[in-house]
Amino acid sequence: MSDVDALWAFLVAGALALAFTPLAARLAHVVGAVDQPRERGLHETPTPSLGGLAILLGALVAGVLFLPGGEQTSGILAGAAVIALIGAADDAFDLHPALKLAGQTAAAVIPVAAEVRVENITLPFAGAIDLGAAGGPLTVLGIVAVMNVVNFTDGVDGLAAGVCTIGAGTFAVIALSLDRVDAGVLAALTAGAAAGFLVHNFHPASVFMGDSGSNLLGLLLACVAIQGVLKTAAVVALVFPLVILAVPILDTTFVVAKRIKYRRPIYTADREHFHHRFANIGFSQRRTVAYLYAWTLALAALALALRFVPYSDNHGNFDTGWTLVMVTFGLVAVAASVYLVYVLEILKFTRFRARQLRKGEAGGSPMSEAEVEAEVVREVETGEFDALPPAP
Repeated sequence: MSDVDALWAFLVAGALALAFTPLAARLAHVVGAVDQPRERGLHETPTPSLGGLAILLGALVAGVLFLPGGEQTSGILAGAAVIALIGAADDAFDLHPALKLAGQTAAAVIPVAAEVRVENITLPFAGAIDLGAAGGPLTVLGIVAVMNVVNFTDGVDGLAAGVCTIGAGTFAVIALSLDRVDAGVLAALTAGAAAGFLVHNFHPASVFMGDSGSNLLGLLLACVAIQGVLKTAAVVALVFPLVILAVPILDTTFVVAKRIKYRRPIYTADREHFHHRFANIGFSQRRTVAYLYAWTLALAALALALRFVPYSDNHGNFDTGWTLVMVTFGLVAVAASVYLVYVLEILKFTRFRARQLRKGEAGGSPMSEAEVEAEVVREVETGEFDALPPAP
């Protein structure tokens, strides 16, 4: 029945999010939670936020119906409600970053206090490692980190909702296969709520999820990873979340590193995310999202292969044939990563930008080859450049 419960949780959460997202958009207009066009944004018209409240409704109802009662379920759902409401307040009133972080921490403490925590973890070739008293604080830190990873990804129509749908769906399959039924159902309802909202959020979006949605999905995904994977004895337990959430993790790491390098506050918004850089080389929002979905799917396939392909007996003995299959999945994931990060973002940019600078199409006078090369190197390094014409 676990698979059936997970399926019903997905459908119920998805249907409710789909049905109530327009109402959340109307509420956003009433309370003033409307995202205005801005320089760093990619939308051109005022768009209501608070779509996260519809996601919350779908998750809560499906959780009450299909998750078992108990302290942990109550903690997860209560934490979800708290972070969604804090995010909604931020959407409406633009809270100070320190206050937002305090709210994220408070919301993360709720499920951790309900025993949703990692006390030990199994690492490849190292075995089980007991975290002891540090388990609780580290789990809170991890949940807050995932909230912000998802929040950073929410910058283009449909991206965060789609990536979370793929990630949560992958977690559901893996958790159910590990007999972590509760986590599997939680992952399924998370995927369903994100998918239902995505119908309204795909470009051109009629509503944004806002911080109420991105923080909510981040908390739910973190709890799924903790309950469904990290608390198991699976040898690759830690690898699953890192692979499944690799795209938003890499995006966040890239952006934070840039901000630290140039001595800018980490919480300051900018246009250095992957989706911004793709837009700057001429990609439409739909094309940007399609490529990032494909990248996420390639990594999700690798995570599923790690779980289901019998390449090892977990005692250091590898089957040659199945190991080659695993290598193939790994190469596809690596190739997708290299293609998107290097070919699309750097090589394509340098080609278009160099041509633009040679012709003086950026509003300035044409440059010499030496000047063009120096300027392109600077722009690739800093990520600061004018948007290019849309790609054909």
